[in-house]
Amino acid sequence: MKELLKSSNWISGLQWLFFIFTNIVVIPITVGAAFDLPQGKIVSMLQLSFIVTGLACIVQALVGHKRAIMEGQSGLWWGVILALGTTAAAQGMPLDVLGGSLTVGVIISAILTFLIGITGLGPHLAKLFTPAVMGVFMFLFGCQIIRIFLKGMLGIPFGNGADNAHIDLPISLLSIIIAILVIVISVKAPVSIRRYGLLIGIIVGWIAYSLIFHSGNTTSESGSFSLDLFPLGKPAWDPGIIITAVLAGLLNSANTFGALKGTESMYKVKTTNSEYRVSFVITGIFTFIAGLFGLVPYSPYVSSIGFLSQTGILKRMPFILGGFMFLVMGLIPPLGHFFSLLPLSIGSAALFVSYLLLLNSSFAFFRQVKFNTINAYRSAVPLFVGIIIMTLPASYFESIPSVIRPLLSSGLLMGIILALLMENLIKWDRYGVEDDSKKA
Repeated sequence: MKELLKSSNWISGLQWLFFIFTNIVVIPITVGAAFDLPQGKIVSMLQLSFIVTGLACIVQALVGHKRAIMEGQSGLWWGVILALGTTAAAQGMPLDVLGGSLTVGVIISAILTFLIGITGLGPHLAKLFTPAVMGVFMFLFGCQIIRIFLKGMLGIPFGNGADNAHIDLPISLLSIIIAILVIVISVKAPVSIRRYGLLIGIIVGWIAYSLIFHSGNTTSESGSFSLDLFPLGKPAWDPGIIITAVLAGLLNSANTFGALKGTESMYKVKTTNSEYRVSFVITGIFTFIAGLFGLVPYSPYVSSIGFLSQTGILKRMPFILGGFMFLVMGLIPPLGHFFSLLPLSIGSAALFVSYLLLLNSSFAFFRQVKFNTINAYRSAVPLFVGIIIMTLPASYFESIPSVIRPLLSSGLLMGIILALLMENLIKWDRYGVEDDSKKA
């Protein structure tokens, strides 16, 4: 009870609120835009995202892994869904077929995730995600998610509207200034102020944006909250989309391993089998809910590592309070609507800084690997292939059969798959040791 009454916990909880909010708010908006949903449905999906995400964070903190790690709509899933939307449009697939097939794939992956937790397979799967694999995952995940937020900083709209868009110079300049401000605070300010750098950047940026651009509504006027089953499309069967979705769901487990392993040094603990099991069960339940209501599936946020490193707020109470406030935002439409007015470029600038620290997380895993002139291929191949695929236009993949096209066009998924295969099929530590010793 004493912890609940501490003002410092509420202030830190407010920063968690903004971190959760800025991570989540752009996701239903961009997915709704990609699927050409009416503005009313997008607002309803936004409010439901607040409610479900706040509840997921609280449940994980109280009965799941019991750490201050955000449980939210997965960046991996988000990137895959937006990429599938782009490739589906290029090949003329109806959006309701894409959405319906994604719904089936998400529900299947939710059941598999739940089973992984119930059966205790999590720790066994964790063995496949070696430090070399996790280093690749962290790096490619950072590349994909930072690419999304950098576009937001440049004023490029999310969804289908980005095809013929151009960089908005005034918005870009303000976003860059806010990003620099957050970095300066994170590097130069005293610890007592540094931990609130993200919050300060968002508030200053929001005020400046409102004064300079006289910002309007980003989501339309608030209306009554409605709960719609399968808003992206009724269940459909496209093998390529479903296979890619199921694989994305399985690879999404890397987020759980990354978030839990990545915070072990901070909490000075080793993740137990029980913590893996309960965490997977909770993620599976909330992913199933996401499949029913057209939300992006859930997972522990690897980006929480950067937030925890930046702010030093390791206690659970501020995180629980932040999750509770976020849930309340969804339950009170006017309040949720007010916060939905946050300019996406400002939110993107703040999150851009937070996700930069994934580079440090990637290097932390790579430092556990003994690289030499030969076994460097174990990480070089998946890293470079994944990055190059990310830069290729969707039209380049039209010649590939539709069943495997969604998978092969995702640089993040292909990079993780290549890393898993190369790391677990080849004993890389046997190679190159003699050559390097001779050179020495």
